[in-house]
Amino acid sequence: MTSSGTNSRADTGGGAQESVSAAWELLLPAASAPARGRGRALQSALREAVRSGRLVPGTRLPSSRALAADLGVSRGLVTEAYEQLTAESYLRSGHGAGTWVSGSVRAAEGGARDLAPRAPGTRVDFRPGTPDLSLFPRSAWAATHRSVVGRLPHSALGYPDPRGLPELRNALAALLTRRRGVVADPERLVVCSGVAQAATLLGFVLHGRGLGTVGVEDPGSPEHASLFSSAGLVTAWLPLDDEGLAVGPLVRSGVRAVVTTPAHQFPTGIAYSAARRSRLLDWAREVDGVIVEDDYDGDFRYDRAPVGALQGLDPEHVAYTGSVSKSLAPGLRLGWLLAPASMTDEIVDRKRTMDMGNPAIDQAVLADFIVRGGYDRQLRRCQRAYRERRDALTTALAEHFPGTEVSGIAAGLHVIARLPRRYGPEAEFLSSAAGAGIDLRLLSDCGDARANDGHVGLVIGYAHLPPADIARGVQLLAECRRGTG
Repeated sequence: MTSSGTNSRADTGGGAQESVSAAWELLLPAASAPARGRGRALQSALREAVRSGRLVPGTRLPSSRALAADLGVSRGLVTEAYEQLTAESYLRSGHGAGTWVSGSVRAAEGGARDLAPRAPGTRVDFRPGTPDLSLFPRSAWAATHRSVVGRLPHSALGYPDPRGLPELRNALAALLTRRRGVVADPERLVVCSGVAQAATLLGFVLHGRGLGTVGVEDPGSPEHASLFSSAGLVTAWLPLDDEGLAVGPLVRSGVRAVVTTPAHQFPTGIAYSAARRSRLLDWAREVDGVIVEDDYDGDFRYDRAPVGALQGLDPEHVAYTGSVSKSLAPGLRLGWLLAPASMTDEIVDRKRTMDMGNPAIDQAVLADFIVRGGYDRQLRRCQRAYRERRDALTTALAEHFPGTEVSGIAAGLHVIARLPRRYGPEAEFLSSAAGAGIDLRLLSDCGDARANDGHVGLVIGYAHLPPADIARGVQLLAECRRGTG
């Protein structure tokens, strides 16, 4: 620093002087920036010195003349930087009183955290709900992306129809009609950020119509309750029997909206019987209610063709939801909602105010991927892999945990395993697994009333694990229990 710079700071406290000296080190690179960008670089460096706390509030800065001499730049650059940051409230100044660091600025927090639901350090993760992300068709998706971006008209990059791009809604309508047997009018199909947003949209609309409670399956997905709660709705947990949602408790509950997973109930793994599906539709017509059908993994049936969607029997009383989270990747955040005609306009209005529509390029890529057959090929690939992995899991359980009951249909990405009582109690079993680095989800976490009968009830996800890892994980689980038994 020059002597003039030192003198200009003589009246600051010792801590402030140290702050100024340290901050100047951050300004030196800006002073050596190319001439055309030097002013912006100086402003950015000075702004960051204040924002990061290197220049603390109340610090008096050198005069523009002194700082310019210290840095070897023109006085005009420093004056302009002081004026700009004063206008932004990083600095304050008064006539004849010098320039000071403002007290309006708070030091920035640390770096961004990753709150994604991962389990670092886990040896084997048997939690359900995750597909094998290594099966994502990177090459085909990248080629489709390049092709779509190259021919997409400029107008398609504006705000999209909140329902979704017409080409994607047409492609999804044809796909869902063919594969899931729905009545798919593209005008009533809304592209969403997964089933989570679809449920939230429905929750807001139902709440706006005066409904205060929505029924959910018990046992069922805890996420349903939290999603509808965010829309202001209370959840009523309604029991299941061997055929599906029990109609008696549903009628007595007084609700007029209920969430179901009829093709492959989560977590029990049953498929609703034909009689129960018919009775549920009768209930919806009698109370003028709505059934929310979460078809989260309806494409994955391994012993026969999948049961068609409930929505195809009465599209005016069933709101159908689905996504590519299990077939492609949850990180794409692409799903759909087929709404009853009476609710469509309200849902679209809420979607518009919520996010102005999903990203246009992602929608266009998915539309092209579906139309050109890439999505069907991906489903066949996943079905082969997941069938093999389910077989590997049931074989390993039979070998290492004899007497285990695996229930539910041969479908989806998880199984229900009820281990004999000798492997309990549940709390000790879970503790042993955690000590061995094995992540599990108990059936009791999903509200199953039978979970306290002495058996160890598990919801075991397998789709994301290669067969060898499945066999190794079950073996490790058995070994850790023998070591504590």
